[in-house]
Amino acid sequence: MSHTRITTSERRSGSRRRARPRGRGRSVRRLVLPALLAVLLAAGGAAWWLYRGLDGNLADGAVDLGKALGDEQDRPRREAVAGDALNLLLLGSDAREGLGGARSDTALLVHVARGRTEAVAVSIPRDTLVDRPECTTSDGTTVPAARRVMFNSVYAQAGSACTVKTVEAMSDVRVDHLVEVDFAGFKGIVDAVGGVTVTLDKPITSGLVLSEGTHRLDGEQSLKFVRTRHGYGDGSDLGRIELQQKFLGALLTEMKNQDLLTSPAKLYRIADELTASLTTDSELASLTALADFGRSLQGIDPASMDTIMLPVAYDKADPNRVVPAEPQAPRLWEAIRNDSDIPDSARTSPARGSS
Repeated sequence: MSHTRITTSERRSGSRRRARPRGRGRSVRRLVLPALLAVLLAAGGAAWWLYRGLDGNLADGAVDLGKALGDEQDRPRREAVAGDALNLLLLGSDAREGLGGARSDTALLVHVARGRTEAVAVSIPRDTLVDRPECTTSDGTTVPAARRVMFNSVYAQAGSACTVKTVEAMSDVRVDHLVEVDFAGFKGIVDAVGGVTVTLDKPITSGLVLSEGTHRLDGEQSLKFVRTRHGYGDGSDLGRIELQQKFLGALLTEMKNQDLLTSPAKLYRIADELTASLTTDSELASLTALADFGRSLQGIDPASMDTIMLPVAYDKADPNRVVPAEPQAPRLWEAIRNDSDIPDSARTSPARGSS
């Protein structure tokens, strides 16, 4: 994790992580989870029956990773050098009318460094070809292993637990927690806060057409905004990820500016919509557990969040698909396993603007 900020532990040791310039768009990249958890934590002080309702939202559909992923010995081990570091897989899911079941086009492996004052998020392009291990779905169906399948098809065919298993298999990185965000659920949240304001440095030219500049979006427009891909930038997944991060940052800013703690009724409506939009692993599937987890991340400065794309190269057999780049991707995963700085040699991606 390469940031300019010096942590307390680094002052004590006399060491400092190497600074690196921030790339374009880095300012809109935020660690969303702690801010969302702050809202949930405040809502946890409501009356017991309100608490039970919110708690029930989280418990519904919780994923037991231990049961779903099988024997502990078959999973990546936790590196002793990592200390209290952890890895969280953040999935953005989206169910659309007339298009079948939910799908996940956004996947971020968030590595929280030891000391929990720094973090890096690795974005995995949806069209990356991966080997899917054998998985068992939530209804007990066995999905056989398959080679060279699109990364986002794993979620569609076998669910979030299999996506975790696939990420562990491709990276040899232990995934400690899972958080899935249903983007469709943000429509209700946006309407509850009265809209959000976003600023674009380039226009959206198809679907939700917006000019460069500042716009106020309602719930329906916000849903179209986070779904936008074609008509923004080069039409790639990188552009869509940028818009989703921009939207989440704007939503959190709106919540902060409204001082929701002074309006318990509005706060509860928002928390109800929010918890209904989240699916977590079973260890986080309660307000208490989620709030405790949020507290453990409070030392992370959102401005220091480092977001990079998994280095990929165009597939030789199918130029419309990409594969993890060699040797860049293995170097990236090794750095995360060992909780060390991400080297420049693990940041370059031969395939630019992959879809």
